[in-house]
This record gives sequence, structure tokens and C-alpha cells, in this order.
Amino acid sequence: MDAGPRLASLPEIERALWQQLEAAVTERSHPWRTPVLATVAGDAADARTVILREVSTAERQLVVYTDERAGKVAQIAARPHGTLVMWSNALRWQLRCRVRLSVETDGLGVTSRWARLQHTAAAQDYLAPHAPGAPVPAGTGVAAAAQRAFFAVVAAEIESIDWLELHADGHRRARFDSVGGRWLQP
Repeated sequence: MDAGPRLASLPEIERALWQQLEAAVTERSHPWRTPVLATVAGDAADARTVILREVSTAERQLVVYTDERAGKVAQIAARPHGTLVMWSNALRWQLRCRVRLSVETDGLGVTSRWARLQHTAAAQDYLAPHAPGAPVPAGTGVAAAAQRAFFAVVAAEIESIDWLELHADGHRRARFDSVGGRWLQP
């Protein structure tokens, strides 16, 4: 991933960041493929790395998968706002995406995605007998599979993107949201 020439205008930057987000879904080594998702757990932030699975530029939406028993599912139900943070060393770009989160645990969207995933190694993540982070009882190991998948889909509707570029010629920052794009003090 080559940084190329420095982009000059806000529309160019916004187009480029969406192109990079789309590339992150298909390029396994893209640094934005594994953003950090922060949610609210009571009165504290809770952050974890997730895998970016889908991007819809038209809908301004990012999609990740999860185990429906994961703590973030309850956190999203209680407070559906979060932040996704990504860094690309090659571009020297950081994105902070403020998002409205929703979780689907059934329906056509979940079923069709599970049908594509269930015969891959990644399916094991959603067939574990215990919830993510739960203690494993002594002597039971972790090899046994649950009787059903606990697969869920998290949709992150982007409310704003804070873009930061670190550059030898001067850092730049901009925000893109429903108002449009505007420059910010880095």
C-alpha cells in the first residue's frame, strides 16, 4: 500500500479513505482490516480488536461479526454508540469513526452470512461451548463445539469520521459527517 502523492482536497481525502476501507475487507494484510472497536461498559470504555468484514460506502456502514454471547452485544444493547479506530503506518493515517451500532442475531442477513462462513475455520469462533471471556471449567478443554452457532452481525453506521494524517510537511486533520467535510486543527 503506497501512500502516493499527498491528497489536497477534502473530497479527494474522503474518496480515498472509503477506498481504503473497501480494500481492508479483501486485503488480509491491510492494517484497517483489524480496527479497535470501543463501546461503553457501565461507566468505562471497553475496547477490543475486531475484523472488518463488509463496507458499504453508499450506506456509510461497516460490518463486523461477533459471538452473540460476547460482552459487547449487551453493551451495544444498553448504549448503541461506539468508536472504531484504525491506523495505517504506510499512509500515516488514523481514522476515528464514531458509529451507531446495532446487532442482528437472526434473520436473512445473519443466515446468509452464516451460510458463507460455516464451512470455514472462522466458524469455530461462533461454535465454542462457552461465551467469549468465560472461564473454561477445569478438565473440559476448549475443543468441544456447541450444538448451535452463536453467530451475530454488528452493523456500525458511521456518524462521523475524524481523519488524521501525520506528515513531515505538516500534520492535517479533517472531519467528515452529515454536514460534509471540514478541516480541523490537528
